[in-house]
Amino acid sequence: MGDGAEWIWNLADPHFPGAIQIVDLFHARQHLWELARKLYPNQEPEQRRWMIIHQDMLDGGKIEALAAALRSIDTPNAEVAETIRIESGYFENNAKRMRYHEFRRQHLFVGTGVIEAGCKTVIGSRCKQSGMF
Repeated sequence: MGDGAEWIWNLADPHFPGAIQIVDLFHARQHLWELARKLYPNQEPEQRRWMIIHQDMLDGGKIEALAAALRSIDTPNAEVAETIRIESGYFENNAKRMRYHEFRRQHLFVGTGVIEAGCKTVIGSRCKQSGMF
């Protein structure tokens, strides 16, 4: 599990060959929210409406359709156009790691929350024992 950063997968590949790689769903959703805020600044209802459509594609693992939908957005704003380019690239580059419907069917986690809590518990309990620092 990772947030989609290329360095994570480059590090994981040699150490865990053949492992199923999954982009944390909540990190991926953050990327969509960031774009929604740029497309509709100070317009929360429009942001939410846009997110409902695009989040359904993401959650359903329809990443190619999502990236195509993002690339089809036409804007005269250069900053927004650049954000669209970057975010659609993020989804395209991580498409095989975002097959959330398939991962759920295999009973795999699609979020890092459980993993992070487990690490916190194990490491926290070890470090908080008498004499530990």
